[in-house]
Amino acid sequence: MANKQKQAVVLLSGGVDSTTSLAIARDMGFICCALSFDYGQRHIYELKAASDIAATLGAVDHRVVKIDLRGFGGSALTDEIQVPKDRSYEAMTSEIPITYVPARNTIFLSFALAYAEVLSSADIFIGVNAVDYSGYPDCRPQYIEAFQTMANLATKMGVEGKRITIHTPLIELTKAQIIKRGIELGVDYSHTFSCYDPQPNAGTTKACGHCDSCLLRAEGFRQAGVEDRKKP
Repeated sequence: MANKQKQAVVLLSGGVDSTTSLAIARDMGFICCALSFDYGQRHIYELKAASDIAATLGAVDHRVVKIDLRGFGGSALTDEIQVPKDRSYEAMTSEIPITYVPARNTIFLSFALAYAEVLSSADIFIGVNAVDYSGYPDCRPQYIEAFQTMANLATKMGVEGKRITIHTPLIELTKAQIIKRGIELGVDYSHTFSCYDPQPNAGTTKACGHCDSCLLRAEGFRQAGVEDRKKP
C-alpha cells in the first residue's frame, strides 16, 4: 500500500484502460493528479469523458494540455485518413495500424514527467496494455522500461536519487480482466468513451461501433460478462 500522502500523475484519456488505471492508483493510496491532452484528435469528445471520470474518481486536479499533433498528421486520428472499420482481431494485431499516432505515448509521458517533477512526485501511471493493445509499439513492456530508465537519467529528481516509477498496472491484463478489475474498484464505465471515429447525432456524440477501439471494447465487455452501459 502506498503512502496516502504521495501524489501520482495519472494519464487519463477517458477510455476504459486509463480510467481503470486511475481507479487502481487511487486504491493504492495515491493522491491522483490527472493529465489529459487535446492533441487534435478527431475523437476529442473523450476529453469530456475524462473530465467526468476525474471528478467521479476523486482526482485532486485534472489538467488538459493542448498540443496540436495535426501539424504532423500521419495518423487516422490526426489527419484526413479513413479510420479502419470492422477488422478481425487478427487484422488488428498483425501490423501497426493507421490509428497509431507517431510517438504519442513518448510525448504524453514526457509531459507527465515534467508535471511529476513540478509536483515532486516520483510516480506516473499509464494504462498501456500489451495484450489487447491493437499493435501499438509504445504499449510494450520494453518501451516502458526504456522510458523509465531515461526518466531517471534525465531529471533532477532521478539524478538526486528520488527514483521515478512508471506504473503500468494493466500491462499484462486482457480487456475483460481490466473491466473486471475496474468493477471491483467501483468504476462506472458508462462515463468512459473509447471510439476513434465518433458520430455526431442530435447534439450528442455516439461511438461508431465499428473501429478497432469499439470492437475491442465490445469484446472485452462480452468476455467479462458485463453489460456496457455507455452513455451517448
